[in-house]
Amino acid sequence: MSTFFGSFRRLLLAPSLADVTFAVRGFPGASSPAAERLEAIPQSVVCGFEWGIDARNQWEVERRLGMIDVELRGFAYEGATMALTVLDAMGGGRGHRTRDLLLGPGRPHIFLTYIGIGFAMARLPRPLWKKVVPDLGETPYHPTMSWLAVDGYGFDRAYFDTRRWVDEQRVPAPYAWEGSPGYFTRAVDQGIGRALWFIHGARTADVAAAVRRFADGRQADLWSGVGLAATFAGGCGTEDLAAMGEEAGEHRAELALGAVFAVKARDHAGFVPEHTAAATAALTGLSVADAVALADDTAVDPYGSGPVPQYEVWRRRIHARFAADRVGR
Repeated sequence: MSTFFGSFRRLLLAPSLADVTFAVRGFPGASSPAAERLEAIPQSVVCGFEWGIDARNQWEVERRLGMIDVELRGFAYEGATMALTVLDAMGGGRGHRTRDLLLGPGRPHIFLTYIGIGFAMARLPRPLWKKVVPDLGETPYHPTMSWLAVDGYGFDRAYFDTRRWVDEQRVPAPYAWEGSPGYFTRAVDQGIGRALWFIHGARTADVAAAVRRFADGRQADLWSGVGLAATFAGGCGTEDLAAMGEEAGEHRAELALGAVFAVKARDHAGFVPEHTAAATAALTGLSVADAVALADDTAVDPYGSGPVPQYEVWRRRIHARFAADRVGR
């Protein structure tokens, strides 16, 4: 019976592997040389979701996700987290599946599992959002990086409703995430920026043109999302990345900021692919070790308080490093 209901939820909530391909979505990047490689990322998310919905216990989820290639495994954990978040929410927010996963085998992938929570948010009514992020105690990066759930929500909306969120540049209604409704739309834009990398198939000139079509006040956050996606997901060579840095112009520091968060997430998960190292050098001028050290040296107190979310305080500290470098040239 549990498998029957799991399959029903899967069919109702999850896209098929074909549905996330660029051609089916109508993305302009469908003909990009990087399209097939990039499509493997959302397909890994779909696999993770299906396994999370159907699994009988956490051991089974972990075993299944462990079969995914190490470079794509974090994305499968995104999908599994999305599934368990939906299951917990449908149980009135009293479940502990998501918490168990994030404190257990999902712990190395904490940056991406937050994004998976955001994918679930895109399929849940707002009244349920207040219970989607579990209490992870004194786990590093919690609750600071829970803003990546909002980023994930923005990515999902841009990927699956591109006309409204990219072409028409919709701005979501504010939501008091971590008590900061004013920052909510900014975090959504960071996710939309990540989605632009996929929508345009890692063609850097097209990605840059897409960012510039947005209102000026949104472009900084979009660029940071682009930098994160380009570094974490890959898809183009260092020459194109260097050219994109020039395209970013005054927002080059935001591009570097996104790259630092990407390499930090990869390093935290225990595997940094060659394309991430190359993108880190191209977008930040730093080695992997130095970029990770920059993220660690600027980290914030996750329980600090103030008018600015701690997540944004951390981002500003990293950004300041690259902004200062640009002024010094």
